[in-house]
Amino acid sequence: MSESSASAPVGVILAVDPGRFADIVDALRRKGLTVTAEQPLLGTLSGTVAEDRIPALEAVDGVDSVDRELTFRLPPPDSPIQ
Repeated sequence: MSESSASAPVGVILAVDPGRFADIVDALRRKGLTVTAEQPLLGTLSGTVAEDRIPALEAVDGVDSVDRELTFRLPPPDSPIQ
């Protein structure tokens, strides 16, 4: 069985209501989020989720934003392009 590329796991960063942080994180986990870091005082957390589950995360009450993590790769120091 093969999964479509739309359901491949992606890194996400979420901003949530800090006053209800624990409840919101529990709801996000039930929607498929694997939490990798939490900053409760700031109301932010990061994790991974299947890309097709992002709309479910955005729909959780108390979630302000869901952003995909961006990855940048620099060329090696000895490469001709710097």
